[in-house]
Amino acid sequence: MKFFLALIILWLFVRYVLPLVLRFAVKHLLKKQAQKFGQHYGANPFANPPQARPRPSHTPTGEVQVDYVPPRVKRPKPKEFNGGEYVDFEEVK
Repeated sequence: MKFFLALIILWLFVRYVLPLVLRFAVKHLLKKQAQKFGQHYGANPFANPPQARPRPSHTPTGEVQVDYVPPRVKRPKPKEFNGGEYVDFEEVK
């Protein structure tokens, strides 16, 4: 009877308590590593990214404003594929 009681208590611990402890430990470890990263590279990956400020719109509602259009580059057309070489095939038994 004691064995089954110990087994049930162990199962409950592993099922409900251990995931909470592991989640807390991993979260703490990740925050610590992020702080080290921030000190070394000057950035904090968990910080909120800078928000882009909305520009005052001079265009009427419903119009589209394009800020940047990349220049067109003429690309040479690829040579037309006329097929490959014929390779004689001999079946080996």
